[in-house]
Amino acid sequence: MEVRNKATSIDLFSLKTPQMRAFHMSWFAFFLCFFSWFGIAPLLNEVGKDLGLTKPQIYNSLIASVTITIFARLFIGWLCDRIGPRLSYTFLLIFGSIPVMTIGLINPISEITGLSSYHVFLLFRLGIGVIGASFVITQYHTSVMFAPNVVGTANATSAGWGNLGGGVTQMIMPLIFSAYLWFGFTNAESWRLAMFSAGAVCFLTGIAYYFITTDLPNGNFKELRESGEIVKTETGKGSFWLAARDYRVWALFLIYAACFGIELTINGMAAIYYQEHFGLGLKTAGLVAGLFGLMNIFARTLGGFISDRFVIKGGLNGRVRWLFIALLCEGVALLLFSQMRILALAIPIMIIFSLFVQMSEGATYSVVPFINKKALGPVAGIVGAGGNMGAVCAGFFLRFGGVDEPTVLMILGVLVGLFAFCTFAVRFSPTDEQAAAVEFEKAMIRRREEQKKRVPLHDLIPGIRHLRPMDALRIYLGIALMIKGIYFIMNMNELESNLGAGFGQGQTMIAWSVVFAHVIGGASLVLGFVTRIAAAANALVLFGAMIMAATRVSGPGSLLGENVDFQFTTLIFFTLTLLAWRGAGPLSLDHLVQIDAEKEPEIP
Repeated sequence: MEVRNKATSIDLFSLKTPQMRAFHMSWFAFFLCFFSWFGIAPLLNEVGKDLGLTKPQIYNSLIASVTITIFARLFIGWLCDRIGPRLSYTFLLIFGSIPVMTIGLINPISEITGLSSYHVFLLFRLGIGVIGASFVITQYHTSVMFAPNVVGTANATSAGWGNLGGGVTQMIMPLIFSAYLWFGFTNAESWRLAMFSAGAVCFLTGIAYYFITTDLPNGNFKELRESGEIVKTETGKGSFWLAARDYRVWALFLIYAACFGIELTINGMAAIYYQEHFGLGLKTAGLVAGLFGLMNIFARTLGGFISDRFVIKGGLNGRVRWLFIALLCEGVALLLFSQMRILALAIPIMIIFSLFVQMSEGATYSVVPFINKKALGPVAGIVGAGGNMGAVCAGFFLRFGGVDEPTVLMILGVLVGLFAFCTFAVRFSPTDEQAAAVEFEKAMIRRREEQKKRVPLHDLIPGIRHLRPMDALRIYLGIALMIKGIYFIMNMNELESNLGAGFGQGQTMIAWSVVFAHVIGGASLVLGFVTRIAAAANALVLFGAMIMAATRVSGPGSLLGENVDFQFTTLIFFTLTLLAWRGAGPLSLDHLVQIDAEKEPEIP
């Protein structure tokens, strides 16, 4: 299927074009699906008490919710080719929201059917797991909306921001639960209402998706097929088997199992791992585990962005080479993490490991759109299912492997390193390379024409010899904030006591926000990625710290004399404000993303 008028750039703050509307709606819909998919997880203690579930039964439900997604992803990819991503997402969001909203009806359904509460709960978890197929639609929709020069970045960013839903739900669902308790509902009623709220938002988003997006830049599948602009090259089972008999698809299946499968596994075990092996409390362990998932803010995007750069010199096989590098580094980082016994070392190694995990995911789906354009949906579905298959296999290994968690992680690290060599099976013919090069060149010509109509950016050349003082200050400040964030993680009681007791239940959430802003925002400042947003978030935190420091003034003249905390905090706040205002300099990812079209390298 040849698609005309794909976007050659990502105008992140625009909703004017069908491409950007699809981009923002697809990642937001995926975010909500991930949020609802794992929304029950942080409430499982209350659910287990209410329904009388044992711990093995709860684990079985977790495995079931991930397993069913394998089959759902296979089906939804085929459906996208049949009816288009717009209707596919609309149906998935609307019908997928039903088990999320109605999971609270377990008891009456159990009485009517005669099934136990556990079996009804298991069926609901299976139903909810279907919405995990939303990932495939997200990748399909951005693949048909963006040109080859930016499709890797678009796919990686939409998937990464969607994946955040799995981490955000760990923080937000307990707050929603607590809010309903505050309004006078019982524990049993509150978890049911919390799930209903999550499902209701999915339902409304499904309706919005239908009206806001289109299947392709020029319109919807139905109208374009009727006009003859696009034709169905494969129908029915044909498109699925066209993808299934391509050995490269199954190589990517294994590769995605080794990155996204590992991410799902770590998300499920990280909090318990830090409690048992580092002696952290429940809240602190959850905070550290959350850092792993929140790297999705930029890490997956970075993987796709680098892939889009590798293609300039290496073509499609250049994308595959970068995938090999990212996956091999992931395996090495996991091996190192498995051997960490000191918390101060384990946290930064985990962050580096998370960086390569998610870059590998972004790199994988930078290759997927070029495997077979006649069966894009099935290819995306099969590869996506590989991620869940990897998580299921790792989950069974953890539960029944008979060895401790560090040993399991060490073995998984070795396997990831071996799976990196599956990339050698993903190769493109000279004909494919030539066709992709022509498409890439056309996209770059269109981009240059579009850029000429815009106000030109400053003529900045990236490179260390052009390092500006503010760049050096930004990098230093980012490193300092990351170190401070890790210090807070290791001394959460000190941070919470400094906040005071006036915040009540919100004290923990404020403390977590401070840590996330420091660690994730600091990493963004070091890389110069979304610099203004990262600086603004930390400036907000420092503004609160300024107020706290100012209130400690004990005598006349001490504000500018003895109160060093206030002076230093004000200096950092002022610096962050400047970065939020001016943005990053030439030595930054922001600059590479926004560089003038005239500076883009020519196709070799």
